[in-house]
Amino acid sequence: MPAIVTDKFRLLNCDNFIEKISLGGYYIFLGLPNAAYFDTNWDNIQPDPIDSELYLNSYRDTILGIKKITSSDVIRVISNNSWITGKKYDMYRHDYSVYNLSPIASATRLYDSVYYILNQDYRVYICLNNGSAPPNQNKGVVSTQQPLHTDVSPRKESDGYVWKYLYTISPADVLKFDSTDYITVPNNWTTTSDAEISRIRNNSVDGKIETILIEKQAQYNYFGTLGGVPIKGDGSGGEASITFDEESKPTSIEVTSGGVGYTYATLDLDSILPTLSGEKAIFNVIIPPTGGHGKNIYNELGATRALVYSRIENDSTNPDFIVGNQFSRIGIIKDIKAFQSNANFTQSSGSGVYAARMDTNTINETLDSKMTQTSSDGIGNLVSFDNTTQVLRYTQSRDNYVDTYAVGNVITIDYNYADSVSGIQSATTYNQSEFNNGANITIGINSYPIDTTFIGSSIVVGAANYYLGQEFNAGLSSPDINIKSGEIIYVDNRASVTRSSQQREDIKIILEF
Repeated sequence: MPAIVTDKFRLLNCDNFIEKISLGGYYIFLGLPNAAYFDTNWDNIQPDPIDSELYLNSYRDTILGIKKITSSDVIRVISNNSWITGKKYDMYRHDYSVYNLSPIASATRLYDSVYYILNQDYRVYICLNNGSAPPNQNKGVVSTQQPLHTDVSPRKESDGYVWKYLYTISPADVLKFDSTDYITVPNNWTTTSDAEISRIRNNSVDGKIETILIEKQAQYNYFGTLGGVPIKGDGSGGEASITFDEESKPTSIEVTSGGVGYTYATLDLDSILPTLSGEKAIFNVIIPPTGGHGKNIYNELGATRALVYSRIENDSTNPDFIVGNQFSRIGIIKDIKAFQSNANFTQSSGSGVYAARMDTNTINETLDSKMTQTSSDGIGNLVSFDNTTQVLRYTQSRDNYVDTYAVGNVITIDYNYADSVSGIQSATTYNQSEFNNGANITIGINSYPIDTTFIGSSIVVGAANYYLGQEFNAGLSSPDINIKSGEIIYVDNRASVTRSSQQREDIKIILEF
């Protein structure tokens, strides 16, 4: 049976996602420090993430750290249509479809047409008329006059375009959510008490007619401008004036009273002026969005995308993300648990790696090298070492315990792989064992001692106090989070980025609903 999911459903999903963010539990994560281990050509061509439990579980294994997404970190966005002189634009119409394409973009739906613009002052306008009047019916003209006004009512420019001002992007949103391809839409439009937004929103009138198009001309016994032409439909109070040329044909229409409450309408010229030939002109009364222009700009502009922002940076209070190594994957995870707890993790950031405070400040080993500790059946991969604090951090991936390999496009797990790792993992158990403080850590052919006396979450070196981000006991620390928990809702494989203590990463994720 034919069916569709409407744009309103997509708008609702976007609204629901942003509302859920405000309730907490959503985090950005960085992961995969050793992408070349999985694919030597990773940095040239990143593989597409795969949505299956097998792959999602493996993605969790390499989570390095997470940072909370707050309500101020997410905002609705729409495509960036910057105004350009000499370009044609579509106009807002309620009737675009597969049977009535938008004239400029040839779009089958309003939200795919180019009917709004961003001007030089970061103001957003919607086009209510693109000069579609005889002889340019349904074609429009080029735009040569950039709209600059902030009037609550639409304004007609000298080039024939009619623009309705909607909002100005705030400087804070420009700085935080800047994007080449997208522009932001203010949060909480329908409920905020912001004076500028309220001015536009409160001026909207449900069912008020702003635009009437002449689809087809006919000859009438009139020359000049005829006022008081009624707009008939399920609303009331609408009137327009029509200008006729020397051939007695209608050439332009001005809505003199938009009325209220229209969801369908026609211009009733025939009731006051008969045609000369009997053939009638055809007019198209454009119906505004529910609530009127400016009432709900998410619906008016098709804000079905959300931009999620996160800044990852290192300082003395935020060491939850490793430095010196790479990350090659970012994602969004929700409801991740605290380590060895049934409660959700709630802190602003958290480490996803294990750590050991070493009794040496020199470890000259290649990052991502395998680490072992035979007394505890422990296996891990070195992800970072700070020779100032002497803190070593490592991950424990299932690939160190079982052989995960591809046959064609199918992933297989070989549980006999552990037999070949003598003295580290028995053939009857496949659980990742945590390292303990009873033996040195071996990396390659070298063995390094753990500082079994170290306890705490900070250390003084010289005159400086270093916060370590994790609580240590007898030289060892577990992650802040349980990486086997949580629901991964977004994954993006990227070319490897090497992190340093002086840099920061501004991460922007576009989610389309």
